[in-house]
Amino acid sequence: MSQVLEHVLLANGVNIVKKGGTKKQGKALKNSLEFYKKLAKASPSGELYWKQSRELYFAGKTPMIIWSPFIMDELAGLRDSAPPTINSDPTSPELASKTGFITNFSGPNNKKGAAWADIRYFGITADADTDEAKKFIMYSMDEGYTNTLSIAPEGKFPVRRGNSSDPEAYTKAWSKLPVGVDRKAPLTDLYSADVINNIVAGLDTANRWGVKEGELSRASKIINAQFINRITREYMDDEISVDEAVDKINAELAKF
Repeated sequence: MSQVLEHVLLANGVNIVKKGGTKKQGKALKNSLEFYKKLAKASPSGELYWKQSRELYFAGKTPMIIWSPFIMDELAGLRDSAPPTINSDPTSPELASKTGFITNFSGPNNKKGAAWADIRYFGITADADTDEAKKFIMYSMDEGYTNTLSIAPEGKFPVRRGNSSDPEAYTKAWSKLPVGVDRKAPLTDLYSADVINNIVAGLDTANRWGVKEGELSRASKIINAQFINRITREYMDDEISVDEAVDKINAELAKF
């Protein structure tokens, strides 16, 4: 819920932090919460969570879900524990061939829109063999970058597109990496070039709260406190109005 909410709010220009503190919220947050509630009210009944939403989409019972790209392999029938049930063949790639991916969307308060991405970082501890650790990171991000991506190609995208020899070298290599659990197939066999290019292009506008402002630590503390989730849920359950939700979120933000 934290990831989905942050993406929806970013898409409408909502940012919770500024340099040195937090930002008081207003119209953009209100519009975003109203949109999020409409999505929830239009969804199938029940306590929706990641597993149920995937099952509903795999069964053809909902036309759209907001999900992690880690869904790409099971969507193509490559994982027996999470099979598509839209037809009688749980190993069929049919649903994958009919699925499009939108990484960037926008709201009325932010025409440019935004994509959401969680960047994985290498960290070197103070007591590490620093020289050896640096060599490993250099290898992992250059000569061994394709191997790094191969750890989970359906969820690890090439933030480094290429090298001096070929500006698209790593994007091309990534698209051909095998994905799957019980069966394997390269992404290019499962999805069209347009789908793959659209997913990679999402990295151009990918964002997180606090990164540009140098306030990632503050934003992380706010997200982990989860009051935005709880207050949004109160609004979704008709316990409070949208204006009350905005006021309550502002009151909590002021504590950071």
